[in-house]
Amino acid sequence: MSTRKMARASAAGPAQQHATIKVTVRDRASGIPLVGASLRLYHGRDAQGIILQTSGEAQLVNWEPTLHEELKVDRTGEHGVVTFSNLEPGVHFVLFDHVTPFADNRPVVGQVKVDQGAVHELFMELDIDPEMQLSFEQPGQSQRSDGAFVGNRAIVDVVFRGMDKVLGNEVVLEVDELWQPRSGQAYSAAQMLRKPGRYRFAADLVFARRAGGVVSTPGIMAAGDAGGDGARLGLSSSFDAEERTPQPISGNIGVSLSRTETEPTEDLALWTLIRNSTEALSFNNYMDFLDQLFCTPAADSATVPFEKARFGAKTAAYHNLKGRRALPFTDSEAYRVLKAATEAFVMVNCGVLRSPYAFDPVNDNAYLDRRDIPATSSLEDTLVQDYLESVGGTKMLPYLAVIRRKLPDVPILVPNQNEEAELCFGIIQDRLANPCMIELIWNYWQEEGMLVQTMNVITQRFQNLRGPSVNDPLANTEIDMLRPLNNLLWGYTQDEQHRLTVVRRNYEYLHHYGMRLDGKAVRHTQPADSRSKFLEAFHHLLRLLTQFYKQDDDTTVKADAFPILNALKEVHLILSQGAHNQYGDLPSTARIEMLMQQWLLARPEFREFLPTRVMVAYPEPWMDRVDAMKKLQMWSDTSVMHFRNLAIFGEQLLLSIRFGHWSDVYEATQAFNWARFWRPQAQGYIHAYRAATGVDLSVDSGNPAGEATLPSVLLRQRLAQQQRSA
Repeated sequence: MSTRKMARASAAGPAQQHATIKVTVRDRASGIPLVGASLRLYHGRDAQGIILQTSGEAQLVNWEPTLHEELKVDRTGEHGVVTFSNLEPGVHFVLFDHVTPFADNRPVVGQVKVDQGAVHELFMELDIDPEMQLSFEQPGQSQRSDGAFVGNRAIVDVVFRGMDKVLGNEVVLEVDELWQPRSGQAYSAAQMLRKPGRYRFAADLVFARRAGGVVSTPGIMAAGDAGGDGARLGLSSSFDAEERTPQPISGNIGVSLSRTETEPTEDLALWTLIRNSTEALSFNNYMDFLDQLFCTPAADSATVPFEKARFGAKTAAYHNLKGRRALPFTDSEAYRVLKAATEAFVMVNCGVLRSPYAFDPVNDNAYLDRRDIPATSSLEDTLVQDYLESVGGTKMLPYLAVIRRKLPDVPILVPNQNEEAELCFGIIQDRLANPCMIELIWNYWQEEGMLVQTMNVITQRFQNLRGPSVNDPLANTEIDMLRPLNNLLWGYTQDEQHRLTVVRRNYEYLHHYGMRLDGKAVRHTQPADSRSKFLEAFHHLLRLLTQFYKQDDDTTVKADAFPILNALKEVHLILSQGAHNQYGDLPSTARIEMLMQQWLLARPEFREFLPTRVMVAYPEPWMDRVDAMKKLQMWSDTSVMHFRNLAIFGEQLLLSIRFGHWSDVYEATQAFNWARFWRPQAQGYIHAYRAATGVDLSVDSGNPAGEATLPSVLLRQRLAQQQRSA
């Protein structure tokens, strides 16, 4: 701290006898002023309350504001200066009323011996010592360099004294809108260099008030923002980006043909999230979660890092739901906690746009490499900084941003901390910022695979009900080996009144995809709305993909992705038309119910109850129980394996189409990448569909009407043929 006494004011009148202190707050090393810094002025007094007349370093040792008289609080202007006037003579103290990690979090106080009628200057020089470290990343590489070339990502890391002593958001970095904060890095921002020329980095290092309130959250500086209560230290730097220098090649050159090159697109991050998150919602992962929650986890449990990070959130959601979910009948505690745990599992895993994001960098880049798609330096940075759009301060998918802009008059509702029901008019924020990515087609194919029907006949036998057929295969079967499951089956059976009925699911299948089940319970359906063109459009897309893959594998041909793009637009439009009514709630409820059915069937007791085939390597332990029941009941002899693949692959494909912003895409590059990225899923779906229904979507068809035949009709025809040949 330094002080300076300026010219004494003239004694022209009483008002001129008061003194003035002009305080300047700045960084010592750089001289940068702190704008908006709150300063508290105190009139010094001793322990007896007498005004101090002498100043010195001893007055600042163990300085306590409670001993002195607080006069006023003011904030520095754009030059870091604030003026206190009309002051009485005596010692005055000025407190820098913000956090001070650069001073080991000790209060920063200046003192001035004020003389009557004088003007004093006080320089509060803070040892913040900010430094901007500039580096660059090449595409597909994590190693940094000093080359500012077009195509590289510029990264600025801000360091300052005491940054390791910052708690929470006490000090944040707010950057210019052209720069994006780096995820997981509090004082770092990045920008893609898209053209040569001069680039400027501008940011504010914002220090919170000492009262402990959060100044703001790290992010983009709002134009014209006054800064709230934070003290802002402005930072700026500039650099020039250049075009890359071509590398001359000479000598003998070997030539080989390779597949058509493509360039990474921003939606690769979304597709990776969808692929990883749907796998995180798989039954095996669900069973691992229940084992870790209720039992002893397996020693060889292999869980990806983001799933390990999510375990705490799922556990917290489970304990929250456990206290709020109740059943209206007795002796059902085991089933109640199973239901709460399943809801917590689905609730946390279906929302993919919250931290920790479902990225596994090593495996994700390896997957892209196998698809011949160049990887970006960081999929998470690409998602947050380049792909997501900000509307009204909320980050959301581009497709949902279009929907939000259509409803500018509808307010955004932020859930309250008590998580009470929201009854006000508006859009729930989480539905836009973190939509639950679940497709009902998963449930449709599981139901066609006889999962639900298997549990139905088991619960009928549990209630001592004979099946509708004359010779019920379970009528004379002893179920004593299911005794350990009695309480769970009791709760499951009693809760039937609270589960979705097959009729409700069937109506929603029609609303989403124009597909329906076949059977007595759903024979007389009268839907108000149905996606009658979905099946034809989706199967047309799959046929085009088969042709595209043949061209793409031919190294002498550049595959044409424009037909794929047009087909994606058509399917996206049809899917978006069905995203109404029960779309936001029924799919997640149906997923919770069927996951519990799978878990019950996967219990070891059912292995003894049903004549399963041990030597068949099913990927999930519930599947052989369903196939065994299908054989007992003389249902379809098509393995449940194919229906399970249709459910998984169909969900991934449709999610990437539904939530992609395909209506505004006119270049084929994204469709090209989409076809390559989802090749295993598309070809897996085509094979499973042929195995289940007998229709081969990989060959050209001259019969569009036959191509659009409902799967339930095809399955009924195959079952009739099976029964005739038996």
